[in-house]
Amino acid sequence: MKVMVCNFINIGVIDILKFCSICVIYHIKNRIGKVMKLMNHFKITTLALFIFFNWIEISMAQNLIKSERWVYIADTVMGGVSEGSASLIDTPKGKAIKLSGKVSTQNNGGFIQVRVNMPRGVASEFTGIKLNVKGNGDEYFVHIRNSSSKLPWQYYAHNFKAKNEWQEIKLPFSEFSRSSRFIKKKMKIETIRSIGLVAYGKDYDADVSILNVSFY
Repeated sequence: MKVMVCNFINIGVIDILKFCSICVIYHIKNRIGKVMKLMNHFKITTLALFIFFNWIEISMAQNLIKSERWVYIADTVMGGVSEGSASLIDTPKGKAIKLSGKVSTQNNGGFIQVRVNMPRGVASEFTGIKLNVKGNGDEYFVHIRNSSSKLPWQYYAHNFKAKNEWQEIKLPFSEFSRSSRFIKKKMKIETIRSIGLVAYGKDYDADVSILNVSFY
């Protein structure tokens, strides 16, 4: 009788251990399955983000002129009297943005510009801005605004001469100068949020066209 009881007990313990083992294995497999699904989802998300940001980088490297986000701004927003306009024109070389008008320094004014906003971080891997421009031989500027630019008069600027024939101009980020001591001396490229073509600083007739704006 004792032997039978012992055998019964031994068999019960073995079954319980087998059952527990099966439960543990099932639990582990279930966990592994969830982890694998999560990893696959992460891989797909990562791939999608990679494609998206590379698409942005490629589009920025090609030509910003094709963007429809360009906006015309003048000193009239702050009481100035400069007059001008910006328009998309056809040229033998393709579409271009033309900025033209009469810049006046009266009433503490003195600028007209056309500007485009862009997603944060798109310029991180580049060293400068490349322009293909044509103008009336006068001086113009590229203004960059980033996370340091809290106020309208805070930006980083680089000047250039627009000849009366198409030319390519490269403006390194390292050569841009700040407009105010209240922003960082060195421009943080990864936080660039807008680029503007500006006629600025004196009384004159502005006439400049941009065929290509891109990072290099």
